Amino acid sequence: MATPPHAPADPPASTPAPEPTARIGFGLAAVGRPGYINLGRDRDLPPDRTVDAMRRRTHELLDLAYADGVRDFDAARSYGRSEEFLAQWLDQREPPGVVVSSKWGYTYTAGWRVDAEAHEIKDHSLATYERQLAETRALLGDRLDVYQVHSVTPDSPALTDPALHRALAELAAHGVLVGLSTSGPAQADAIRAALAVTVDGAPLFRSVQSTWNPLEPSAGPALAEAHAAGCRVMVKEALANGRLAAPDSRLAPVLGPLSAALGTTPDAVALAAALHQPWADVVLSGAATAAQLTSNLRARQVVFTPTQLATLAELAEPPSAYWRHRAGLPWN
Repeated sequence: MATPPHAPADPPASTPAPEPTARIGFGLAAVGRPGYINLGRDRDLPPDRTVDAMRRRTHELLDLAYADGVRDFDAARSYGRSEEFLAQWLDQREPPGVVVSSKWGYTYTAGWRVDAEAHEIKDHSLATYERQLAETRALLGDRLDVYQVHSVTPDSPALTDPALHRALAELAAHGVLVGLSTSGPAQADAIRAALAVTVDGAPLFRSVQSTWNPLEPSAGPALAEAHAAGCRVMVKEALANGRLAAPDSRLAPVLGPLSAALGTTPDAVALAAALHQPWADVVLSGAATAAQLTSNLRARQVVFTPTQLATLAELAEPPSAYWRHRAGLPWN
């Protein structure tokens, strides 16, 4: 296609892309329970994953994150004891300026076992919301800033249940930002359906937390729409459950040279790619060790050229293939 008259030329490769305005947050999915689907947990966590051992690890990471400027902390009812660990840390440290988000809609069922038949059960009913909100409030009290429906897909009743919407609007009226997280190959459809939900003429969902990374960027346009509509946009799984932190034979030929050119690590490159999305407000680190968190936080110093961002974009997989691969990851 011909270039339109007077169209601006592409910037030279040496021109930096716009610097990110998003900030890094810390998510407790990998440390609030003994089993999860992130790669490398056999190395990352102590073999004796008792409640006390995981609490100590969580508090160590929360201390490190806060000392390095992290102020956004994300938990969920289904992340084992994540809300409990976070609440205890908040009680002990009383850190100013934090933003606490959590999620309801999955019930943790693993009984603190890695080999459980089912680790969590999904239910977006009003009854589950009322039960889990009470559980969250019992731990976090009025420190809960953001409460999201966990892993909404386009067929979720959370998008169509007027009684649930009314209850969520009541929570919002008490100062809690109401939102949703998404998962699956149709994230964009779920986000757009959520943006259309209103109560008494006002938009209900004001926060969106979605999977976005160089392998699965398909939700990007819908997240841009959510951001433009005034929603708080959070990115989860920016490292693709560890696939981008320890690149395989397909990814290493791209991430290796790019990381070397930027003087950093593959995980920092992947997180920086999310930080550079103009619609992102918070990008979550899901680190399970102090070394991982320190490495993740280096993403804040990464500045890409447009050419480097375009190179990362070439890693994208079809959403169906990405989510099929994710569904096959073992709990370990």
